[in-house]
Amino acid sequence: MNKETEIKLRASRETLAALRDHPLLKKRNKSGWQTHELFNQYFDTAARDLAGARVALRLRRDGEQYIQTLKSRGQSVAGLSERNEWDWYLKKAKLDLKLLGDDCWPASLAELDKKSLQPIFTTDFVRQKAEIAWGRGKAKTVIEAALDLGKVVAGEGEEEICELELELREGEPAALLELACELAADLPLMPCDISKAERGYRLFDSASYSLSLPPPALHAEMALDDAFAALAWHLLGSSQRLAEQYRFNGHWKLLEQWLQQLVDLRALLGSLGQAAPRASSRELREALDALLADWRPRLAAGRDDEALRHNAPAMFAGELQGNRWGLLSLQLSRWLLQRGWTAGRNSRGERQGAAALGNWLPTLLGEEAEGLRLKHYQQFPEALAEQLPRIERIQAWLRLARQALELPELDRLYGELAKLEALASRGNDAEVLAARQAQAHTVATLKPWKLLLK
Repeated sequence: MNKETEIKLRASRETLAALRDHPLLKKRNKSGWQTHELFNQYFDTAARDLAGARVALRLRRDGEQYIQTLKSRGQSVAGLSERNEWDWYLKKAKLDLKLLGDDCWPASLAELDKKSLQPIFTTDFVRQKAEIAWGRGKAKTVIEAALDLGKVVAGEGEEEICELELELREGEPAALLELACELAADLPLMPCDISKAERGYRLFDSASYSLSLPPPALHAEMALDDAFAALAWHLLGSSQRLAEQYRFNGHWKLLEQWLQQLVDLRALLGSLGQAAPRASSRELREALDALLADWRPRLAAGRDDEALRHNAPAMFAGELQGNRWGLLSLQLSRWLLQRGWTAGRNSRGERQGAAALGNWLPTLLGEEAEGLRLKHYQQFPEALAEQLPRIERIQAWLRLARQALELPELDRLYGELAKLEALASRGNDAEVLAARQAQAHTVATLKPWKLLLK
């Protein structure tokens, strides 16, 4: 068994061609580019039992060589994945079921009749690969860069494969993200948290591509640093999967959900106080703000504008043709992997980062609740929009970490604040102003709100 650590980056044909001659890869290329034509047949049962168990079974022909491979789904976020992989070299193009023993076969499929496995889709592509090597400090890093161009074919459906794969051969996972960031600064590369196998299944059933990553298991005793890292990875990974699926099918709801992940991520970045010195996240916050400044108004307008919703997929495709979204995703991944928010913080920041979430979070929410000044905005409802960032910070933590709070009626508090947030986002006509006054009063009278203010 091998542990495969890699990052997939979606690219255009033009970008794929440009990567081959990119100065950074040219300088570090130790092997030259080698071309392989790969033919891959994937297998599953008619009921898709392997997909349900999050494994993929493949038979590959590479020249005159046949390779049987079993892969587990493993951990994957923002295109960076770690998974277990078993390879067997065969003498002929036929699955050897005897190789699928207990040492690799999922326990959940122990009762499955392996003879029911059948071909379901193919992924055929041309791969140009090279060994990229350089020194990081005193350590050597070796990465296999692969430029893949071809297609996935499932039944009557097909989808183009056009991507860069960077697979770690020697060194630290951070090196993958460093190289990817350097390349994405020059060329449009989108972290792609979907395997070739998942694309094949998606052609049969678009709903098979899971958009809901498992929520982080937070608890009151968890350190703030660990809770923030878990939540930020979750939001980033979810945003990446939503972006991929919206690119695929153009469903408006997915674009709304994509934006919400970014709003929540921005809210978390702005709420950590001295646990995350502002200098440590300045570039990321500025990049997020620029992205949100463009997409918030579009989605707000699109809720009542069918023509805009119809044109949104083309607008999003235009976003992906640039390098802003892909580069931001990669920079956030690298920052989270290296825990960049801890750099340069003082002793008070260290204590805050180590504080138990159950102690820190009520204090934060209490300070934010006091700063919201609901009585003031009952008198001056026209100015409530200036408090949207504060409301978003409160809502992000209530949405993602309420299990760490010991307060009554949190679901109701979240729901009523959501109504206030929606009203704050609308214009200042008389009906909206009156509704803001009433809703601010409603929130102010809630028991959990009063407890936060204590």
